[in-house]
Amino acid sequence: MKFYVNARYLIVPTMSIIAILGILIGGAYAWVGVALFGLNTVIDTLTKDIHLPADFDDQGESYGTKAFQYGVMYFMLPVFIALQIALAYRIFQFTAATPLQVDLFYGIAYQSGISGINLIGAVLSSGLWAGLGIIYGHELSHNKKEGFLVSRLIMALSGASHFTYAHVYNHHLDLGHEDDPATAPRGRNIYAHAWLSHMGQSLFSYNLEEGRLNKQGKSTLNVDNRWILGYLYSLPSLVLFVWAGGLIGVAALFVVWVIANFLLEALNFMGHYGLIRTQGAVEHRHSWDNDSVFTSWFFIEIGRQCDHHVRGETYFWELDDVEGPNYGIGYFSLFVITLIPALFRRYVEKHLVNWDKNYATEDELAVAAKFS
Repeated sequence: MKFYVNARYLIVPTMSIIAILGILIGGAYAWVGVALFGLNTVIDTLTKDIHLPADFDDQGESYGTKAFQYGVMYFMLPVFIALQIALAYRIFQFTAATPLQVDLFYGIAYQSGISGINLIGAVLSSGLWAGLGIIYGHELSHNKKEGFLVSRLIMALSGASHFTYAHVYNHHLDLGHEDDPATAPRGRNIYAHAWLSHMGQSLFSYNLEEGRLNKQGKSTLNVDNRWILGYLYSLPSLVLFVWAGGLIGVAALFVVWVIANFLLEALNFMGHYGLIRTQGAVEHRHSWDNDSVFTSWFFIEIGRQCDHHVRGETYFWELDDVEGPNYGIGYFSLFVITLIPALFRRYVEKHLVNWDKNYATEDELAVAAKFS
Protein backbone atom coordinates (compact mmCIF):
# COMPACT_ATOMS: atom_id res chain seq x y z
CA MET A 1 0.00 0.00 0.00
CA LYS A 2 2.76 2.46 0.95
CA PHE A 3 4.62 1.75 -2.30
CA TYR A 4 1.47 2.34 -4.35
CA VAL A 5 0.64 5.64 -2.63
CA ASN A 6 4.24 6.87 -2.83
CA ALA A 7 4.87 5.78 -6.42
CA ARG A 8 1.81 7.43 -7.94
CA TYR A 9 3.14 10.88 -7.05
CA LEU A 10 6.43 10.22 -8.85
CA ILE A 11 5.09 10.78 -12.36
CA VAL A 12 6.46 14.31 -12.75
CA PRO A 13 9.92 13.65 -11.26
CA THR A 14 10.28 10.50 -13.36
CA MET A 15 9.16 12.12 -16.60
CA SER A 16 11.28 15.21 -15.92
CA ILE A 17 14.35 13.00 -15.59
CA ILE A 18 13.41 11.19 -18.80
CA ALA A 19 13.16 14.57 -20.57
CA ILE A 20 16.61 15.51 -19.22
CA LEU A 21 18.09 12.23 -20.43
CA GLY A 22 16.49 12.80 -23.84
CA ILE A 23 18.22 16.17 -24.11
CA LEU A 24 21.57 14.66 -23.04
CA ILE A 25 21.30 11.66 -25.40
CA GLY A 26 20.52 14.09 -28.19
CA GLY A 27 19.27 13.61 -31.69
CA ALA A 28 15.52 13.10 -31.96
CA TYR A 29 15.46 12.16 -28.26
CA ALA A 30 15.63 15.88 -27.49
CA TRP A 31 11.92 15.91 -28.34
CA VAL A 32 11.03 13.28 -25.72
CA GLY A 33 9.72 15.93 -23.32
CA VAL A 34 7.30 17.17 -25.98
CA ALA A 35 6.20 13.63 -26.80
CA LEU A 36 5.54 12.91 -23.12
CA PHE A 37 3.31 15.98 -22.92
CA GLY A 38 1.27 14.62 -25.82
CA LEU A 39 1.12 11.16 -24.26
CA ASN A 40 -0.10 12.62 -20.98
CA THR A 41 -2.87 14.46 -22.77
CA VAL A 42 -4.08 11.19 -24.29
CA ILE A 43 -3.92 9.34 -20.95
CA ASP A 44 -5.70 12.18 -19.15
CA THR A 45 -8.48 12.17 -21.74
CA LEU A 46 -8.97 8.41 -21.61
CA THR A 47 -9.14 8.36 -17.79
CA LYS A 48 -11.39 11.39 -17.29
CA ASP A 49 -14.19 9.31 -15.77
CA ILE A 50 -12.00 7.57 -13.20
CA HIS A 51 -12.02 9.29 -9.81
CA LEU A 52 -10.08 7.95 -6.82
CA PRO A 53 -9.73 9.58 -3.40
CA ALA A 54 -6.42 10.54 -1.86
CA ASP A 55 -5.41 7.72 0.50
CA PHE A 56 -5.46 8.91 4.12
CA ASP A 57 -7.00 7.63 7.34
CA ASP A 58 -9.65 9.22 9.56
CA GLN A 59 -7.02 11.45 11.16
CA GLY A 60 -5.84 12.73 7.77
CA GLU A 61 -2.61 10.72 7.95
CA SER A 62 -1.42 9.53 4.55
CA TYR A 63 -1.21 5.81 3.92
CA GLY A 64 2.01 6.60 2.12
CA THR A 65 5.30 7.70 3.65
CA LYS A 66 4.85 11.40 4.39
CA ALA A 67 8.59 12.06 4.65
CA PHE A 68 9.05 10.55 1.21
CA GLN A 69 6.13 12.44 -0.33
CA TYR A 70 7.36 15.70 1.13
CA GLY A 71 10.96 14.96 0.17
CA VAL A 72 9.99 14.53 -3.47
CA MET A 73 8.99 18.20 -3.57
CA TYR A 74 12.44 19.25 -2.37
CA PHE A 75 14.03 16.81 -4.81
CA MET A 76 12.47 18.74 -7.68
CA LEU A 77 14.80 21.70 -7.07
CA PRO A 78 17.96 19.80 -8.19
CA VAL A 79 15.90 18.21 -10.98
CA PHE A 80 15.03 21.68 -12.35
CA ILE A 81 18.65 22.77 -12.03
CA ALA A 82 19.74 19.67 -13.96
CA LEU A 83 17.16 20.47 -16.64
CA GLN A 84 18.66 23.91 -17.20
CA ILE A 85 22.22 22.60 -17.17
CA ALA A 86 21.34 19.95 -19.77
CA LEU A 87 19.78 22.55 -22.05
CA ALA A 88 22.68 24.98 -21.54
CA TYR A 89 25.10 22.18 -22.46
CA ARG A 90 23.28 21.62 -25.75
CA ILE A 91 23.15 25.34 -26.51
CA PHE A 92 26.90 25.56 -25.89
CA GLN A 93 27.46 22.73 -28.37
CA PHE A 94 25.20 24.37 -30.93
CA THR A 95 26.86 27.79 -30.75
CA ALA A 96 30.31 26.16 -30.78
CA ALA A 97 29.31 24.22 -33.93
CA THR A 98 30.26 20.92 -32.32
CA PRO A 99 30.27 18.22 -35.05
CA LEU A 100 27.37 15.79 -35.02
CA GLN A 101 28.70 12.36 -34.12
CA VAL A 102 27.75 9.37 -32.00
CA ASP A 103 29.87 8.85 -28.89
CA LEU A 104 29.72 6.45 -25.96
CA PHE A 105 29.38 7.23 -22.27
CA TYR A 106 29.91 4.06 -20.20
CA GLY A 107 28.45 2.06 -23.06
CA ILE A 108 25.50 4.40 -23.63
CA ALA A 109 25.33 5.95 -27.10
CA TYR A 110 24.61 9.67 -27.33
CA GLN A 111 24.94 12.30 -30.02
CA SER A 112 27.63 14.90 -29.54
CA GLY A 113 26.56 18.19 -31.04
CA ILE A 114 22.99 19.13 -31.87
CA SER A 115 21.11 20.31 -34.94
CA GLY A 116 18.94 23.41 -34.98
CA ILE A 117 15.69 21.46 -35.20
CA ASN A 118 16.60 19.22 -32.27
CA LEU A 119 17.73 22.22 -30.25
CA ILE A 120 14.19 23.56 -30.70
CA GLY A 121 12.94 20.25 -29.33
CA ALA A 122 15.28 20.55 -26.33
CA VAL A 123 14.07 24.10 -25.60
CA LEU A 124 10.40 23.11 -25.89
CA SER A 125 10.94 20.02 -23.73
CA SER A 126 12.68 22.14 -21.09
CA GLY A 127 9.94 24.75 -21.08
CA LEU A 128 7.14 22.20 -20.81
CA TRP A 129 8.69 20.31 -17.91
CA ALA A 130 9.78 23.45 -16.11
CA GLY A 131 6.13 24.53 -16.34
CA LEU A 132 4.62 21.18 -15.37
CA GLY A 133 6.99 20.68 -12.48
CA ILE A 134 6.29 24.16 -11.16
CA ILE A 135 3.41 22.64 -9.18
CA TYR A 136 5.99 21.64 -6.59
CA GLY A 137 6.98 25.28 -6.16
CA HIS A 138 3.29 26.02 -5.65
CA GLU A 139 2.88 23.31 -3.02
CA LEU A 140 5.95 24.41 -1.06
CA SER A 141 4.79 28.03 -1.03
CA HIS A 142 2.31 27.01 1.67
CA ASN A 143 5.11 25.87 3.96
CA LYS A 144 6.13 28.78 6.16
CA LYS A 145 9.45 27.19 7.07
CA GLU A 146 12.25 26.08 4.77
CA GLY A 147 9.75 25.04 2.10
CA PHE A 148 8.89 28.67 1.40
CA LEU A 149 12.50 29.44 0.46
CA VAL A 150 12.74 26.32 -1.71
CA SER A 151 9.51 27.41 -3.40
CA ARG A 152 11.08 30.78 -4.16
CA LEU A 153 14.16 29.07 -5.62
CA ILE A 154 12.08 26.70 -7.76
CA MET A 155 9.99 29.60 -9.06
CA ALA A 156 13.15 31.65 -9.67
CA LEU A 157 14.31 29.03 -12.16
CA SER A 158 11.35 30.19 -14.25
CA GLY A 159 11.88 33.89 -13.53
CA ALA A 160 8.81 34.06 -11.27
CA SER A 161 10.00 34.14 -7.66
CA HIS A 162 7.39 36.83 -6.96
CA PHE A 163 4.74 34.11 -7.26
CA THR A 164 5.36 32.67 -3.80
CA TYR A 165 4.32 35.81 -1.92
CA ALA A 166 1.54 36.73 -4.33
CA HIS A 167 0.05 33.26 -4.26
CA VAL A 168 -0.18 33.05 -0.48
CA TYR A 169 -0.96 36.66 0.42
CA ASN A 170 -2.96 37.76 -2.62
CA HIS A 171 -4.51 34.83 -4.48
CA HIS A 172 -5.59 32.79 -1.45
CA LEU A 173 -6.95 35.81 0.41
CA ASP A 174 -8.58 37.65 -2.51
CA LEU A 175 -9.78 34.65 -4.51
CA GLY A 176 -12.72 35.53 -6.74
CA HIS A 177 -12.34 39.28 -6.25
CA GLU A 178 -11.18 41.73 -8.89
CA ASP A 179 -8.24 42.34 -6.53
CA ASP A 180 -6.93 38.87 -7.36
CA PRO A 181 -5.05 38.96 -10.69
CA ALA A 182 -4.92 35.14 -10.74
CA THR A 183 -8.73 34.83 -10.97
CA ALA A 184 -9.76 35.18 -14.62
CA PRO A 185 -13.05 37.08 -15.13
CA ARG A 186 -15.61 35.81 -17.60
CA GLY A 187 -14.76 36.57 -21.20
CA ARG A 188 -10.98 36.69 -20.74
CA ASN A 189 -8.89 34.23 -22.77
CA ILE A 190 -5.88 32.28 -21.57
CA TYR A 191 -3.40 34.38 -23.55
CA ALA A 192 -4.48 37.68 -22.02
CA HIS A 193 -4.77 36.08 -18.60
CA ALA A 194 -1.25 34.66 -18.64
CA TRP A 195 0.21 38.15 -19.08
CA LEU A 196 -2.20 40.03 -16.81
CA SER A 197 -1.97 37.49 -13.99
CA HIS A 198 1.82 37.25 -14.13
CA MET A 199 2.33 41.00 -14.08
CA GLY A 200 -0.47 41.56 -11.57
CA GLN A 201 1.08 39.14 -9.10
CA SER A 202 4.49 40.69 -9.58
CA LEU A 203 3.02 44.16 -8.92
CA PHE A 204 1.31 42.87 -5.78
CA SER A 205 4.60 41.45 -4.50
CA TYR A 206 6.35 44.74 -5.24
CA ASN A 207 3.67 46.75 -3.41
CA LEU A 208 3.78 44.31 -0.51
CA GLU A 209 7.51 44.86 -0.09
CA GLU A 210 7.23 48.61 -0.60
CA GLY A 211 4.70 48.81 2.23
CA ARG A 212 6.74 46.57 4.52
CA LEU A 213 9.96 48.51 3.99
CA ASN A 214 8.30 51.92 4.28
CA LYS A 215 6.91 50.92 7.68
CA GLN A 216 10.49 50.21 8.71
CA GLY A 217 11.62 53.58 7.40
CA LYS A 218 13.61 51.96 4.59
CA SER A 219 13.78 52.75 0.89
CA THR A 220 12.10 50.41 -1.58
CA LEU A 221 15.44 50.06 -3.36
CA ASN A 222 16.99 48.09 -0.54
CA VAL A 223 18.88 44.83 -0.17
CA ASP A 224 16.07 43.73 2.16
CA ASN A 225 13.51 44.03 -0.65
CA ARG A 226 12.34 40.46 -1.18
CA TRP A 227 10.76 41.34 -4.54
CA ILE A 228 14.17 42.43 -5.87
CA LEU A 229 15.89 39.51 -4.17
CA GLY A 230 13.49 37.09 -5.84
CA TYR A 231 14.51 38.25 -9.29
CA LEU A 232 18.17 38.11 -8.27
CA TYR A 233 17.59 34.42 -7.55
CA SER A 234 17.07 34.06 -11.31
CA LEU A 235 20.44 35.62 -12.09
CA PRO A 236 22.43 32.33 -12.01
CA SER A 237 20.17 30.96 -14.77
CA LEU A 238 20.73 34.06 -16.88
CA VAL A 239 24.51 33.90 -16.37
CA LEU A 240 24.54 30.21 -17.29
CA PHE A 241 22.68 30.75 -20.56
CA VAL A 242 24.68 33.84 -21.51
CA TRP A 243 27.82 31.77 -21.02
CA ALA A 244 26.35 28.85 -22.97
CA GLY A 245 25.26 30.76 -26.03
CA GLY A 246 25.16 34.53 -25.74
CA LEU A 247 22.05 35.92 -27.39
CA ILE A 248 20.96 32.44 -28.48
CA GLY A 249 21.22 31.28 -24.87
CA VAL A 250 19.22 34.24 -23.60
CA ALA A 251 16.57 33.66 -26.27
CA ALA A 252 16.30 29.98 -25.31
CA LEU A 253 15.97 30.83 -21.61
CA PHE A 254 13.31 33.41 -22.44
CA VAL A 255 11.30 30.78 -24.34
CA VAL A 256 11.63 28.35 -21.41
CA TRP A 257 10.41 31.03 -19.00
CA VAL A 258 7.49 32.02 -21.23
CA ILE A 259 6.31 28.41 -21.59
CA ALA A 260 6.75 27.65 -17.88
CA ASN A 261 4.86 30.74 -16.76
CA PHE A 262 2.16 30.21 -19.37
CA LEU A 263 1.51 26.74 -17.97
CA LEU A 264 1.51 28.10 -14.42
CA GLU A 265 -1.05 30.76 -15.28
CA ALA A 266 -3.07 28.20 -17.23
CA LEU A 267 -3.54 26.32 -13.96
CA ASN A 268 -4.82 29.51 -12.33
CA PHE A 269 -7.05 30.13 -15.33
CA MET A 270 -8.56 26.65 -15.32
CA GLY A 271 -8.96 26.56 -11.55
CA HIS A 272 -10.97 29.76 -11.15
CA TYR A 273 -12.25 31.06 -14.49
CA GLY A 274 -15.46 33.04 -14.18
CA LEU A 275 -16.10 32.34 -10.49
CA ILE A 276 -16.97 35.25 -8.24
CA ARG A 277 -16.73 36.01 -4.53
CA THR A 278 -18.08 39.32 -3.27
CA GLN A 279 -17.61 38.96 0.48
CA GLY A 280 -17.10 36.50 3.31
CA ALA A 281 -14.82 33.52 3.61
CA VAL A 282 -13.59 31.46 0.68
CA GLU A 283 -15.86 28.47 0.21
CA HIS A 284 -15.62 25.27 -1.81
CA ARG A 285 -17.90 26.76 -4.47
CA HIS A 286 -15.32 29.44 -5.36
CA SER A 287 -13.04 27.05 -7.26
CA TRP A 288 -13.33 24.47 -10.02
CA ASP A 289 -12.32 20.90 -9.22
CA ASN A 290 -10.46 18.72 -11.71
CA ASP A 291 -9.93 15.43 -9.92
CA SER A 292 -9.83 12.74 -12.57
CA VAL A 293 -7.28 10.10 -11.63
CA PHE A 294 -4.40 11.09 -13.91
CA THR A 295 -4.75 14.80 -13.13
CA SER A 296 -4.83 13.99 -9.41
CA TRP A 297 -1.70 11.86 -9.49
CA PHE A 298 0.27 13.93 -11.98
CA PHE A 299 -0.47 17.28 -10.35
CA ILE A 300 -0.17 15.91 -6.78
CA GLU A 301 -3.87 16.50 -6.05
CA ILE A 302 -3.71 20.18 -7.04
CA GLY A 303 -6.87 19.58 -9.07
CA ARG A 304 -8.79 19.45 -5.79
CA GLN A 305 -8.87 23.24 -5.78
CA CYS A 306 -12.12 23.48 -3.82
CA ASP A 307 -10.59 21.85 -0.75
CA HIS A 308 -7.18 23.41 -1.28
CA HIS A 309 -8.51 26.96 -1.15
CA VAL A 310 -10.50 26.33 2.01
CA ARG A 311 -7.61 24.52 3.70
CA GLY A 312 -4.60 26.22 2.10
CA GLU A 313 -1.98 24.82 4.44
CA THR A 314 -3.24 21.24 4.14
CA TYR A 315 -0.75 18.81 2.59
CA PHE A 316 -1.62 17.67 -0.91
CA TRP A 317 -2.11 14.04 0.13
CA GLU A 318 -4.88 15.09 2.54
CA LEU A 319 -7.03 16.99 0.02
CA ASP A 320 -10.44 15.48 -0.55
CA ASP A 321 -13.36 15.54 -2.97
CA VAL A 322 -15.79 18.04 -1.41
CA GLU A 323 -18.34 17.84 -4.25
CA GLY A 324 -17.71 21.38 -5.41
CA PRO A 325 -18.07 22.69 -8.98
CA ASN A 326 -16.31 20.31 -11.33
CA TYR A 327 -15.43 20.53 -15.03
CA GLY A 328 -15.61 16.76 -15.38
CA ILE A 329 -12.30 16.47 -17.26
CA GLY A 330 -8.62 16.63 -16.30
CA TYR A 331 -6.17 19.47 -16.67
CA PHE A 332 -4.39 18.20 -19.79
CA SER A 333 -7.65 17.80 -21.68
CA LEU A 334 -8.98 21.14 -20.47
CA PHE A 335 -5.71 22.89 -21.31
CA VAL A 336 -6.02 21.88 -24.96
CA ILE A 337 -9.51 23.37 -25.01
CA THR A 338 -8.34 26.63 -23.39
CA LEU A 339 -5.85 27.14 -26.24
CA ILE A 340 -8.83 27.78 -28.54
CA PRO A 341 -10.71 30.63 -26.77
CA ALA A 342 -13.95 30.28 -28.72
CA LEU A 343 -14.07 26.55 -28.01
CA PHE A 344 -13.33 27.12 -24.33
CA ARG A 345 -16.11 29.69 -23.99
CA ARG A 346 -18.61 27.26 -25.50
CA TYR A 347 -17.39 24.43 -23.29
CA VAL A 348 -17.43 26.41 -20.04
CA GLU A 349 -20.75 28.16 -20.64
CA LYS A 350 -22.86 25.25 -19.35
CA HIS A 351 -20.68 25.00 -16.24
CA LEU A 352 -21.04 28.71 -15.51
CA VAL A 353 -24.83 28.49 -15.97
CA ASN A 354 -24.85 25.64 -13.46
CA TRP A 355 -22.68 27.62 -11.04
CA ASP A 356 -24.91 30.69 -11.30
CA LYS A 357 -27.99 28.57 -10.66
CA ASN A 358 -26.76 26.31 -7.88
CA TYR A 359 -23.83 28.01 -6.16
CA ALA A 360 -23.88 31.81 -6.57
CA THR A 361 -25.32 34.33 -4.12
CA GLU A 362 -27.46 37.26 -5.26
CA ASP A 363 -24.50 39.64 -4.93
CA GLU A 364 -22.31 37.31 -6.98
CA LEU A 365 -24.99 37.03 -9.66
CA ALA A 366 -25.11 40.82 -9.85
CA VAL A 367 -21.39 40.90 -10.60
CA ALA A 368 -21.74 38.07 -13.12
CA ALA A 369 -24.44 40.04 -14.95
CA LYS A 370 -21.85 42.72 -15.77
CA PHE A 371 -19.99 40.19 -17.92
CA SER A 372 -23.04 38.89 -19.82
